[in-house]
Amino acid sequence: MYERGLRILCFPCNQFGKQEPGSASEIRAFADGYDVTFDMFSKVDVNGPNAHPVFQFVRAHLSDILGSSVKWNWTKFLCDRDGKPSERFSPPTNPLSMRPAIEALLDKKPTAERA
Repeated sequence: MYERGLRILCFPCNQFGKQEPGSASEIRAFADGYDVTFDMFSKVDVNGPNAHPVFQFVRAHLSDILGSSVKWNWTKFLCDRDGKPSERFSPPTNPLSMRPAIEALLDKKPTAERA
């Protein structure tokens, strides 16, 4: 799906049980051991006053049953080609089960192309 425009952005966070205590290079080395190909960013906060702007934005648009804060690592947010938040998935959601939602968004043209 990468060739169709899918991009996976990974933001490590140490706010949940201190699960990401390493430095950026240590986290990257760990991920490289699994041959990941997604974009990995520096460690960020996803909740609280220092939450990264990306998470402030998606949380403001997509709440779950427990509110807008991120409850645990591996919460997934799906945004369309225009950057509009579309769906939120809980940590235990298997990424493969997200395929229909992802493909539906990949099939939609960006707003500029629809005009």
